[in-house]
Amino acid sequence: MTATVYDVAVVGAGPAGLAAAGAAAERGATVVCVDGNDQPGGQFWRHPDEQARPAYDGAGHHGWKTYLRLRRRFEAGRTSGQITYLPGRHVWMLQADGGPAGGGSAGDGFVLRTNAAHDVGARPEAATVRARRLVLCTGGHDRQLPVPGWDLPGVMAAGGIQGYLKTNGTLPGTSMVIAGTGPFLLPVAATVAEAGGTVRAVCESTNLTGWLPRLGTAVRVPSKGLEGAEYVAALVRHRIPYRLRTAVIAILGTDRVEAVRTARLDAAGQPLPGTERTIEGVDTVGLGWGFTPQLELPVSLGAATTTDADGSLICTVDGRQESSVPGLYLAGEITGVGGAVLAVAEGEIAGAAAGGRAGQGRRREDRTVRTHRAFARAMHEAHPVPAGWQEWLEDDTIVCRCEEVTAGEITGARDDLGAADARSMKSMTRAGMGWCQGRMCGFAAACLAVGGVADEASLRSVAKRPVAHPITLAEVAALGEPPTIDEPDARLRAAALDYQLPPDPQPPHA
Repeated sequence: MTATVYDVAVVGAGPAGLAAAGAAAERGATVVCVDGNDQPGGQFWRHPDEQARPAYDGAGHHGWKTYLRLRRRFEAGRTSGQITYLPGRHVWMLQADGGPAGGGSAGDGFVLRTNAAHDVGARPEAATVRARRLVLCTGGHDRQLPVPGWDLPGVMAAGGIQGYLKTNGTLPGTSMVIAGTGPFLLPVAATVAEAGGTVRAVCESTNLTGWLPRLGTAVRVPSKGLEGAEYVAALVRHRIPYRLRTAVIAILGTDRVEAVRTARLDAAGQPLPGTERTIEGVDTVGLGWGFTPQLELPVSLGAATTTDADGSLICTVDGRQESSVPGLYLAGEITGVGGAVLAVAEGEIAGAAAGGRAGQGRRREDRTVRTHRAFARAMHEAHPVPAGWQEWLEDDTIVCRCEEVTAGEITGARDDLGAADARSMKSMTRAGMGWCQGRMCGFAAACLAVGGVADEASLRSVAKRPVAHPITLAEVAALGEPPTIDEPDARLRAAALDYQLPPDPQPPHA
């Protein structure tokens, strides 16, 4: 059986993916959208199950009208047969397509190997998708820095707390501390408070003076200022302490989180003696040090990378969002974390280029990319990771939670065995060899390996994962001859089409 060859494959159905799929389909391309979630929206527009709450109004979401506009266009493409949607599937491997055996150049197209994201233990189903051009919109996840006690139950990524609430409508705890750096801490705290939870403190590691020389850039994106003012008002309304130049340096508890120890930081990010204080009665801690793009798929194809202003590894693209690999387009956080508005604009450009009409109607999107990319750079520079964070660690602080590798083992391998990069560290200590394959600890382990800021080569070695998601041997064996890919489940399609979208408040392309 021969698999369908699509004009464009889009991976991810968040802000960038929805925009890319719709833009490509409107230009006459046949599009397949593969998404690990069960419904469109991605992490930013994550919302309750549409079958359970078909009239959900998007309460608490920013840019919900944009989502509805993109979703209507997406569903119109599905109804016309222009877009095929494959939800609940992870792309675990990418290949350049050189024919049935693969192994050709990227100019021949791409082969996507996918597997079911859920129902582990059920009959394995492996599927192969082929496309002439590929748009990756895989997003990112919270960057984490280890701290003593962060492996206790009750410690979550800041974004994980928000995602939990958006999906389930409930909070994972009742008394929380949100800590790290960046504007994202504000909406997490505000969301928790509005949902009835208690936020004992928001600990921001910077003092915000880094914004002063960048105010000219900030005022060019007034929507960000208005959004921030909303969150600040929520913090004031709920009397949430907002502590600048403060970090959680230890999380305390026996079987789960019970308290946190905070400290004021000096200019080098070192805790100031005598400023430590303990906040008791805490059952949940949300940690967030910015976001890290998910790059395993583009790196596996050899896409060029660089480091962003925040030290994260990102992929480079041209003005059409095309990577160094011909036919491979990238949009959203994968090219640098910058928010949903930027992701949508990049998705529109990438989808149009992949769909065959790169220059049509792009002036507004180009302007949005320039202004929001500049704002993102200013944000990263104003909210840096504290230079002295490694000094907070104790020898027995776990860095790699999957393999239970401690900070002492990593620094010992660095100092005594010469493990001066993430790849060597992985070989000598197993840091990054577990279930998450370094997604949580990779940045920290790479920095510890060099005793400072990790370089591009070290971070790229962390991102190299030939198998991008865990799979079973049965799924590999089930590959066999590539099947034809059709809509996978009629019930999912029916549920999406029955989803009650409110009337469009503006023209489709406003």
